[in-house]
Amino acid sequence: MILSDKKIKEGIAKGEIIIQPFRPECLGTNSYDVHLGKNFAVYKDHILDARKHNEIEHFEIGEEGFVLHPNTLYLGVTEEYTETHNSVPFLEGKSSVGRLGIDIHATAGKGDVGFCNTWTLEISCTHPVRVYPGMPIGQLIYFMVEGEIENYYNKKKNAKYNERTIKPVESMMWKNSF
Repeated sequence: MILSDKKIKEGIAKGEIIIQPFRPECLGTNSYDVHLGKNFAVYKDHILDARKHNEIEHFEIGEEGFVLHPNTLYLGVTEEYTETHNSVPFLEGKSSVGRLGIDIHATAGKGDVGFCNTWTLEISCTHPVRVYPGMPIGQLIYFMVEGEIENYYNKKKNAKYNERTIKPVESMMWKNSF
């Protein structure tokens, strides 16, 4: 079940959902709009290796915007810091962003209950497009969880993305055993 605007507001009032900064005008019928932060990153190496730590280079985009190019993976970040303690957050792109040929996540659209951070965006595009800090980039949709939660993300010893940040975070796949 997807939470309605009223249920999202109730969750915020109870501290079960935290969105900072929270702007009432960004609350939709059953979602909350999030915005593109100024911090971006790209991988330093052309060939990435799932078994090693692939380093990234951080940079900021200014008010004049930044042109995304096809065949490049950009890591962006939301302006909003979020916490969810009793529902599952899903981050989806806005249709207006998709109609510009921008994808905001390759595979990681679902957060875990207990995720407390900004959202790293895995941004790619079909043709060159200029983006700007603060532009609406996606929407969070919250799904109810049935049953008690035993293993909150923010309390897992092996959680790889728990460190609070305002910058995008590179893949931590290399920390897995395989």
